Amino acid sequence: MTDCENGIEGISLKEQLSGRRYDIEHALGMYALGFCTLPAAGIYDKERLRSLDTTIKDCHIYLIGYVPRITYIGANLSKEKLSLRYTVHGDEYTIHGEVPSDYELRSSDGRDYLVDKAGKEYWPRSVDIQRQLGKQSGANEFDVKYIGKAYGKEGSRNAIDRLIKHETLQRISLEGVPEGCTLTLLLLSIAPSAQLLTVINPFAAEQDDGTRIAAGIDKLYNTTEDERIALYEASLIRYFSPQYNKEFKNSFPSTDLGLLQACYEKDFGAVIAEICHDDIPFVLKSDTVPAAAYHIARHELHKEQDRKVFFSM
Repeated sequence: MTDCENGIEGISLKEQLSGRRYDIEHALGMYALGFCTLPAAGIYDKERLRSLDTTIKDCHIYLIGYVPRITYIGANLSKEKLSLRYTVHGDEYTIHGEVPSDYELRSSDGRDYLVDKAGKEYWPRSVDIQRQLGKQSGANEFDVKYIGKAYGKEGSRNAIDRLIKHETLQRISLEGVPEGCTLTLLLLSIAPSAQLLTVINPFAAEQDDGTRIAAGIDKLYNTTEDERIALYEASLIRYFSPQYNKEFKNSFPSTDLGLLQACYEKDFGAVIAEICHDDIPFVLKSDTVPAAAYHIARHELHKEQDRKVFFSM
């Protein structure tokens, strides 16, 4: 007999599905499409921000947290092989990379850089450096302390716009970052369209005449970007329960939240927010969530037993 036939704790799948109310249940799914990471102090580095502008302009979600401090020691270039030395938590690590034969390693004003024959400067991306060091050291955890959003009118504000005068960011900084850590930002851009996740149950007590399917599709195509950003933020806050957040930690989801009214009106069963991006150089964690490369914040919107477990089976 298969696991599906066995079901949960000896209850067959058919018995579980027969206990559900509706044959059609929808969940609204959202996920991070792109990201940008930088030290918190980097929000004042205008030159660096300009180089990241293409990515940052679409990032409306931000996570503030602690990551292990990485200290640059020096570089060496030999036979097209670039070697970079760093310390992480006091231990030294060396990462390597291949570079074109015409590159030279130079130093100026305390800064190392690569330059080609045309005089154009290069240097490995910080996310690639962090990823390699994380693999070697095992010290690649991003300890989430606060989650927020910035949107403005029709997406006119991005995360950096909000963080420049962010009281909580300043408070976290003033209260002191743990020894050996750096206060860091992870900015996320959310996919421009939500996903409609639908489960069809042939054993449900009530069968649909097409109304529930139509309502789900209607909600999918009429969910604005502002609503998606807000739902994504609230879902992550409830999931990670960061130390410095207050709103949504214990109140999401709730029928009292105006943010969720459209979801309840369209009778969605759940909202789901995902961070499943292979290129993020950290594994995220919080005081309540263990470190992992991928996170799926799944929140059922109904308390009734015959509905709330539909997307958790």
